[in-house]
Amino acid sequence: MIYLGVDLGGTNIKAALVEEDGRILREGSRPTRLPRPAEAVCDDIAGLCRELMKEEKLGTADVACVGVGCPGTVDDTTGMVLYSNNLDWADFAMGDYLHKALGMPVRLANDANAAALGEALAGCAKGAQSAVVITLGTGVGGGVVLDGKLLTGYTGAAAEPGHMAIDGSADAPLCTCGRRGCFEAFASATALIRQTREAMQAHPESGLWKLAPTLEEVTGRTVFDARDAGDPVAAQVVDNYIGYLAAGVANLINIFFPQVVGLSGGIANQGEALLVPLRAKVEPLVFGAAHAHKKTTITTCTLGYRAGVIGAALLGRTTR
Repeated sequence: MIYLGVDLGGTNIKAALVEEDGRILREGSRPTRLPRPAEAVCDDIAGLCRELMKEEKLGTADVACVGVGCPGTVDDTTGMVLYSNNLDWADFAMGDYLHKALGMPVRLANDANAAALGEALAGCAKGAQSAVVITLGTGVGGGVVLDGKLLTGYTGAAAEPGHMAIDGSADAPLCTCGRRGCFEAFASATALIRQTREAMQAHPESGLWKLAPTLEEVTGRTVFDARDAGDPVAAQVVDNYIGYLAAGVANLINIFFPQVVGLSGGIANQGEALLVPLRAKVEPLVFGAAHAHKKTTITTCTLGYRAGVIGAALLGRTTR
């Protein structure tokens, strides 16, 4: 069985023909070119899909389904994009529009959820009964997959791990959502950059200044590189950051007890240098950990930027 997957982003539209096991047959992309009407973007999506099918000499009867990962709140039961701040869309019947344009069944999902499904079915959690995927980027996104199906909730907006509060104090960092103390405000790459800059300002003697002579040059990797070079200020920032990350990961484990928690995003590229101390901090926070015979595996994701198109394509494998 062959599926079409589309990962719709604010900058690019990516699409791929994907086999049932997650293997990509052919992929392509084109710019999203926002701002412009939803219909115009969908016309480009349809054109890219037709182009890939033509290159593989496939007709509509050869493709089981078109799946689309879209930023924002998506209702797959109706095929509606309820609201997408990134795209400036509201109440757009994307499923119906693409179905008429392509003549194939269409499934929708939030883009982070689609990427989580890709990792669960064909990536770091392949073969697992359940998985939680956490993306550590500009914000903290993710998705929950149980028995091979996405958990989307009553409104389609479930599984927003970044907006779980991990600090209820009045002076906790302000999140982009307007609340204080969200997981995202502590554990995103943006938060780590902020924490690094604050430490640099408080410690002008820190070796961090050698790696980033100005605050604007700080990246999510800066503090890890300085820690590896032996800087104690950087080591403390990393330790604090991993503590925040552990609190969120442990909360998700306590709620879902998945077989696998997969981390993606630039910070996850630290690999075992991040995972080893993270696992150590998570374990005592997990309910019943001292007596558990089965424990959640905490690992990094494996599909990279292709997780979105693979997961979107494999929406066609799942039932609503």
